[in-house]
Amino acid sequence: MLSALIIGLLTVLLYLFISARRKRQHLPPGPTPWPIIGNLHQIDKSAPYNTFTELGEKYGSVYTLYTGWKPTVVLYGYDTLKEALLGQADDFSGRAIVPVFERVARKKGLVFSNGPHWFHQRKFSLTTLRNFGMGKKSIEERVVEEAMVLVELFKARNGKPFNPGPELTAAVSNMICSIVFGDRFDTQDKTFQTLHTMINENLTFLGKRGFQLYNAFPEILKWLPGEHNKIFQNAKMLQTFLRGLIENHVLTRDANCPRDFVDSFLNKIDEEANNPSSHFTMESLTMTTFNLFIAGTGTTSSTIRWAIKFMLEYPEIQKKVQAEIDDVLGSEKWPSLEHRVSLPYTNAVIYEVQRYASIVPNGLPHAALQDIKFKGYTIPKDTQIITFLHSALYDKKYWDKPEEFNPNRFLDGNGKFVNNEAHIPFGAGKRSCVGEALAKTEIFIFLVSLLQRFNLKFPPGERGPIGLIEGGTRDPVPFTICTEWRL
Repeated sequence: MLSALIIGLLTVLLYLFISARRKRQHLPPGPTPWPIIGNLHQIDKSAPYNTFTELGEKYGSVYTLYTGWKPTVVLYGYDTLKEALLGQADDFSGRAIVPVFERVARKKGLVFSNGPHWFHQRKFSLTTLRNFGMGKKSIEERVVEEAMVLVELFKARNGKPFNPGPELTAAVSNMICSIVFGDRFDTQDKTFQTLHTMINENLTFLGKRGFQLYNAFPEILKWLPGEHNKIFQNAKMLQTFLRGLIENHVLTRDANCPRDFVDSFLNKIDEEANNPSSHFTMESLTMTTFNLFIAGTGTTSSTIRWAIKFMLEYPEIQKKVQAEIDDVLGSEKWPSLEHRVSLPYTNAVIYEVQRYASIVPNGLPHAALQDIKFKGYTIPKDTQIITFLHSALYDKKYWDKPEEFNPNRFLDGNGKFVNNEAHIPFGAGKRSCVGEALAKTEIFIFLVSLLQRFNLKFPPGERGPIGLIEGGTRDPVPFTICTEWRL
């Protein structure tokens, strides 16, 4: 009996192995997967992007990995990403709704959806966010108002050591809240801070082994204890909080005078109330605001933390930025995006921070919504695709000594700012970040406002290299600073 069971099990495993090998015939090359676990054992659990870089150097611009039995195609290098995301934009516009994302978002909302639902959510979101100031002068004024609050919080520290992370995260989060919900929160509000902690935990989880394992074996892991359960609990609590804000809008809105994104979405729900196939529902509103709240908080605040850390590590760069700011703005004038042209070195520093930090190295996973012909290979329908943004930001073809922090790479011989097409921290193509304009505005105005008014220094005895938090985003380990008022 036992012998028959073992033989049967081996037969099944052999069948699955042969079947998987046949499917690999038209896929790009890659390391040989192990039965059941695929290539999970080869992926650096603390920094997957290191593994993806090593494999890209070995197998080329397109290669295949396996998470369990499922293939994942990785696009490596800027030229490959450009050809896919811009040259074949429709083919590569799909989102991989991996089990973690499916359980969190239920294929609804702006980010973790496909087809007509995604199209309508993205079109409405882009239009409405622009209507409420994103990319316009009016939003700059709101960012400056938040920068004023941030400056006062930093000033109140009286030069004593503190961790700037919570205040920076709250300031950035308040900007997306003001657009989506029409109001800001008290920076010191405990609930607000708890929500930010949950966002950080969930973003960190995206790069951990638990994320990979759950996506490979969801039917098993969903019954077992582990970190993934905390992530789903966090998502549920965040969505409950957002539904509370939405329900308050339902009670207080004036349909003829929408105050914010939520009011506009509620009007759209009413407009399509008699359309049984409408993509505008309370559930899709909850998921879209959930997407905007997380995306509008985590990566932008991380970028500013990176920038501050670099100012500590390179005081000579900080002084050069401050000299340029003093020359253009003086001590009284608050920054505006129109000053970017007059602050080329400052702008170059910000771009180099974004490049070097590579905050979302793997991007969010794409998917083949149909069979895709690419570079002589066939990527089968439903295959997950990793658009490896880190490989563009560190592509040696486009960046000299990419491992070095060097703002001068964004300046020409006359000191004028010049961009590099491989600088794509927000992604590219039809799935690029909808909040790119807002993020750029926040990073520039917040950072310039702080450096205009403070000298940023290490606390005595705390100087040290930049450490990274293990996870799905490349976030610096929390650090403390001292702020010296310079006006």
